[in-house]
Amino acid sequence: MADSRNWGGRSLPVLDERLWFALVVVVSALVRLGLWLVYPLTVNNDSPTYLQLARNILNNGFSAYNATRTPGYPLFLAYTGDWVYPAQLGLGMATTILVYYIASRLSGRAWFGALAALLHTLNIGQLFFEATLLTETLTTFLVMAALGAAIAIIVENHSIPMLVFFAFLAGLSASLAGMVRPLFVYLPVLISIFCLAIRKISLPKRAALAVAVLVPAVLIFGWWLNFVNSNYKILSFDTIGGFRWLNHTGEYFEYVPDSDAIIRDTYIRYRSARIAETGSQSNAAWDAMDELLNNSRLGFYGLSRHLTDISMDLIRAHPDLYLKNVFSGWWMFWWAAVYWSSDMFKAPALVPVVRILVLGERGVMVLANLIFIGGSLASALWKKARSALGMGLFGWLVLVTVGAASVLQTLLDHGDNPRYLVPLQTVVLVMVAWWLCQIFIKWNAGKR
Repeated sequence: MADSRNWGGRSLPVLDERLWFALVVVVSALVRLGLWLVYPLTVNNDSPTYLQLARNILNNGFSAYNATRTPGYPLFLAYTGDWVYPAQLGLGMATTILVYYIASRLSGRAWFGALAALLHTLNIGQLFFEATLLTETLTTFLVMAALGAAIAIIVENHSIPMLVFFAFLAGLSASLAGMVRPLFVYLPVLISIFCLAIRKISLPKRAALAVAVLVPAVLIFGWWLNFVNSNYKILSFDTIGGFRWLNHTGEYFEYVPDSDAIIRDTYIRYRSARIAETGSQSNAAWDAMDELLNNSRLGFYGLSRHLTDISMDLIRAHPDLYLKNVFSGWWMFWWAAVYWSSDMFKAPALVPVVRILVLGERGVMVLANLIFIGGSLASALWKKARSALGMGLFGWLVLVTVGAASVLQTLLDHGDNPRYLVPLQTVVLVMVAWWLCQIFIKWNAGKR
């Protein structure tokens, strides 16, 4: 069955929603089957840490868990085992379905939901992350699940108990996303705030939704922070913060005072070697870690705490250098990361085609990201722009979610900043596509 809907003043035939959904599922499955056949599961420099923690969980539970990473992804690896690759491909398909739901509810059009879902499925950057032992695929699924539950609260006409269930689901998904990628610990709080802005229900009921979102976050984050602080005397989501801060402060580590000369001089030697090898000092801390541990004699956790103290002192003494890196990392956030290895392809003849796809799709994503920045600023500053772009409550939730991630990620780390957008790249593309459709509809209507 097909229906027709008015679009820009014209009556256009629209496929039945079930057919659009079927198209999305079939294409998603075929694309991932093709990926599985030609590209094996690959590892990244970060992968061994997650694999080791997964083995620790399987062998010793949390008794030997060193908290160098939050436990979300290690738990996923531990319980998927040899099936991790099909599990990540399955998460990719599930994310595609969530994107279809989000976009179709945002627009009220099944065809737009299908378009958005295909933007995710055909994004070669997302596909390669599904074939890599990194957190991005699981994080993307959980973030989309949180946003999917959020839009259900905003647009669906459910009973209050059902809305509370969706609020709890949004909070749970967002909290689990924070346990996989700590950058997203802000997401439950943000969704709870937006629940208070839903005008279709009374304030007491909005407050109940906000509390339902926060309950999983309080329980999960509270448990984890207590675990790390009790065992390692570090009030943080992981124990490597001191080493990660060197991605920021390592660039001006020569300003460390002579009281820490051993640490300063050791790190600078490794920093110089890293720059000579890669052109950047990013992640030199991991190269220097063994010698820093030997020279400082502080132990891993003591050294991490001390490096945090050194970095805080440097930031306070040289805020201009820190802020320069902050802006640089914010700008890199929008560069559209694609991680892949041409050597891994089982069919080498595909490599030239993939290179072209990567280059073309990265260009499209960077352009979309720039449009997103412009549209966000215009919406924030100009009432006419908000109207022209069809901004609603969910649109604002997306804008604030992405904007908060773009700022927080660069405040805390400097180096791999483009990776931090990956879990939100699809929702950026969806919003830009929605804006362009709105502009076209209004422009087309104005011509009549």
